[in-house]
Amino acid sequence: MKLSARSAVFGLVAVALAAAAVSVRSRFERDLALAAERAAQGSELIATRCGPIEVQQAGVGIPLLMIHGSGGGHDQGMAWARPLVQQGVRVIAMSRFGYLRTPRPADASPEAQADAHICLLDALGIARAAVMGVSAGGPSALQTAIRHPGRVSALVLVVPIAYKPGTVADSAPPVSDDKDALLLRLLGSDFLFWAGLQMAREQVIRHVLATPPEQVAAASAQERARVNDMADRILPVSRRAAGLRDDTRLGKRLGPYALETLRVPTLVVSASDDGFGTYAAAQYTASRIAGAKFVGFDDGGHLLVGHDDAVRADIVELLVTTARP
Repeated sequence: MKLSARSAVFGLVAVALAAAAVSVRSRFERDLALAAERAAQGSELIATRCGPIEVQQAGVGIPLLMIHGSGGGHDQGMAWARPLVQQGVRVIAMSRFGYLRTPRPADASPEAQADAHICLLDALGIARAAVMGVSAGGPSALQTAIRHPGRVSALVLVVPIAYKPGTVADSAPPVSDDKDALLLRLLGSDFLFWAGLQMAREQVIRHVLATPPEQVAAASAQERARVNDMADRILPVSRRAAGLRDDTRLGKRLGPYALETLRVPTLVVSASDDGFGTYAAAQYTASRIAGAKFVGFDDGGHLLVGHDDAVRADIVELLVTTARP
């Protein structure tokens, strides 16, 4: 090939690559803008004596404080709990410390977050509410019930990140420090996470959402949509990064809580194939709370794929029962 012809080919390749890069950047910026717009929908910033807290509310009836998991915010919490509105539940979905518009204070411990939950209820004029913690929302949900027992009518823990003693065996291997570092790098960049969703969504579902993608593929269209919506809602990760870092550190240093002091009706749910290994901790937690009900599934992963309706039915039964005079 003559030099001029070769140069022309290289020139065409360079132009094509540049055009592809422009196209990718345009798609990324469009999707990120849409994600940021969606993350802001329906929420308000409430001034409390513990500082500003972002919250989204829906429904009337039994008040339920919805505490989201890692990578979430009020939007993730509401997406999970909104179907309960049709069952006479008032969903109060908040953003925890370091997520979206709720600032991270110097003390972002589960105990401080629990006190902030009560500050939010006070600001909303709610004397007593059911409290539900999902995943990394579990520690502050538990601390709310421990520190403010008179304010919690029922406690629900779904795939909770919780303490278990070393003598309690777990079927899932522990999450390594290397994997944590890799996940934090992925979750620390809007572009990297967006690219992962575009090119390796199944791996995002497996490692970030801790759910077997093959189970998602075999699930109903409704369940597949729910899982994909959960993955998409992690964007923009840059607005959730402070909370994500706290959650990752917290999971490594959780100590035992005073579970034996709890006298609140409690439901604890997990799946044995949860990639975050919550099953044994959830089972142990339920065993230490008087009268707690444990519901365990053999499959479903961290998102309890295939069990969504059953879990919500158990939650509604608990809330309705505890709301009776």
